[in-house]
Amino acid sequence: MMTKIAKTLLSLTLGLALFGTSAQAKQTLRWSEPSEIQTLDPALSVDTTSSEMMRNSYEGLYRFENNGQVKKALVKKETRSADGLTYTFTLQKNAKWSNGDRVTAKDFVYSWQRAVDPNTKASNAQLFDGIKNAAAIMAGKKAPTELGVSAVSDHTLKVELEKPLPYFRSLVVAPIFSPLDQKAVEKYGKDYGTSATKTVTNGPFNVKGWTGSNQKWQLVKNKHYWDKKQVKLDQIDFLVTKSTATSYNMFQSGQLDKTDLSQDQARQLRTNKEFIARKQARMQYLQFNTQDPLLKNLNVRKALAYAIDRKQLVNSILADGSLRPKSFVPYDLMTYNAKDFAKVSGTKAKISFDRKKAQHYLKLGLKELGKDELELQLLGDDDDISKKVNEYLQSQLEENLPHTKVTTLNINKKSRIERMKKGEFEVVLTGWGADYQDATSFLNLLRSDSPYNFGKWQNPDYDKLLTSAKEQTGQKRFLTLLKADELLTAEQAVTPLYQPALATLLKKDVKHVIYAPIGGYNFKNVTLK
Repeated sequence: MMTKIAKTLLSLTLGLALFGTSAQAKQTLRWSEPSEIQTLDPALSVDTTSSEMMRNSYEGLYRFENNGQVKKALVKKETRSADGLTYTFTLQKNAKWSNGDRVTAKDFVYSWQRAVDPNTKASNAQLFDGIKNAAAIMAGKKAPTELGVSAVSDHTLKVELEKPLPYFRSLVVAPIFSPLDQKAVEKYGKDYGTSATKTVTNGPFNVKGWTGSNQKWQLVKNKHYWDKKQVKLDQIDFLVTKSTATSYNMFQSGQLDKTDLSQDQARQLRTNKEFIARKQARMQYLQFNTQDPLLKNLNVRKALAYAIDRKQLVNSILADGSLRPKSFVPYDLMTYNAKDFAKVSGTKAKISFDRKKAQHYLKLGLKELGKDELELQLLGDDDDISKKVNEYLQSQLEENLPHTKVTTLNINKKSRIERMKKGEFEVVLTGWGADYQDATSFLNLLRSDSPYNFGKWQNPDYDKLLTSAKEQTGQKRFLTLLKADELLTAEQAVTPLYQPALATLLKKDVKHVIYAPIGGYNFKNVTLK
């Protein structure tokens, strides 16, 4: 017969076992991010972290799988007209918003019309260029209601284009093409997307705990998501860790399931079984404020470009798999007849380290400006990698250019972006990740009318080339875009530095993580052992 003490011990043991099983059953992923969320309004996003959160909390027509494959999301069926100008989408009928409202075709119509409305001041409104009447609406010549998007029925959406867009499916994966719950947006007005509690989403997860500026938040499984059976995680805990030393220590102690790595860490841990290098459709570059007379001078910009040894930067300073660029457009983003745009466009002579040329162009530039020396401030983010790259650039410019003094200023990403918007910078280390699979995702940044042309560089010939490409197809379009990229490089409108790789450690029990070079991480199908 079992004694009273034995029964008590058995009861405690069973209780602890049940508690352990319950804790393990709850699928919680712990993830580090290098920067804060800026917004949860798809129309206003300009940064990587915000975009990644929205790609997991909103759901549009399509999504990216591994290696950039485009897969159906809310689309159940798609038909396209013979001329490629009209798409008709049948949407999932059981899709709902996180507040329980039904997701309908009208939610896409409302969101897209809002995005192109000049009053919204959407950061990525230019992505709609090519959809019927979008350009005229953004120019204030037509009403947003005339955009080529309409709800044929509750679950049938029609999109009309002005010209065929070969990259259309990858284009509409961008967060700005997500649907919006009109009731929620109108309820919160300008405050929509400024915190988790003032945001309504329709994707696999809901954002929780983000107040608008804090460095901790969660993605929690959306109980209203139409495909929730495929979502295995209950929650993802995010923590901003700008120091990879901190995040690595937390990874080692079991507090994080993923950490990004610094260059030194990547070099040391490359053979670790948990090491993963992620390929990115991204470019890090220097942007010059051409409103400053010093940086408006082409010879000064050329001097800065030639003074930087990018081979040493990627091989010795970064050493994480990052690539030396040949073009402003990343490798493997756009191909035509199996030819990579970046490889065709780039030549060693265009973006290469040459101390003699750097000094020659600096001498010419200073003479034209009537100056004896060059003084610059280099602006960048306050994370470890940005600091290290800025320090390298500072040393390169001062060592290779006589009479040159460079100071660095590293601030949080949100403040850096605000300063860029206001034109309060001289030279800034910044980056861009592709929105879709085409060279124009980068080339359009430097159009005279682009909201991302923070340096205000302008060239009518460059604008004409991009305008001409809109009306072209096939090889003719490919060649026109190559000419635009060559002109951009000749003018050093921006100076490409490196195509980054994302060096990480990921716990072995984290399975089915989707990472796309465009868009980053998708957590929908992630499981934990």
